[in-house]
Amino acid sequence: MYKFIANVRIKNQLVKTIIFADSQIHARLIIQYLYGFSSLVNTPIQVNETSKLIRPLSPQQSRINALKVAKNNAAKALKAEKNRQKIAKAQQTIANTMRSS
Repeated sequence: MYKFIANVRIKNQLVKTIIFADSQIHARLIIQYLYGFSSLVNTPIQVNETSKLIRPLSPQQSRINALKVAKNNAAKALKAEKNRQKIAKAQQTIANTMRSS
């Protein structure tokens, strides 16, 4: 079951209602059955249950997060550079071996 939100007109007033249904069409049919065929103002919109209110970070928390991201980026860059140097050294070794033969 999914959660849908739709606007319904009841006695010339707009009311926001929540319907649980298997699909958007099913939600539409339930609303039309409950409130009348012409009462639905807009198509039902599926709401994500996992979305939660995210509070903004304080300046101190933001600074710490920025430093963590910078640390992770530097670690990735270091690993990439070490791998690049290993590959270059291996290629050089292969080239020297081929010339010696």
